[in-house]
Amino acid sequence: MKSDIRVCSAWREAHDSPVYTLSGTCPDCGAETANSAPAPFDPNDPYGEYRRALKRRRR
Repeated sequence: MKSDIRVCSAWREAHDSPVYTLSGTCPDCGAETANSAPAPFDPNDPYGEYRRALKRRRR
């Protein structure tokens, strides 16, 4: 699922606090925005195999 809320990519240099927006550019400084949500999973997750096995067993 894609997050609609975006954050200014240059907020550490240009702003005192993060600037959140729905557009592709920052309304204050005009910098590009980035997705504010973290990735839902880590592809290098060392325990992913075990979590998936537990999920299969519970079905």
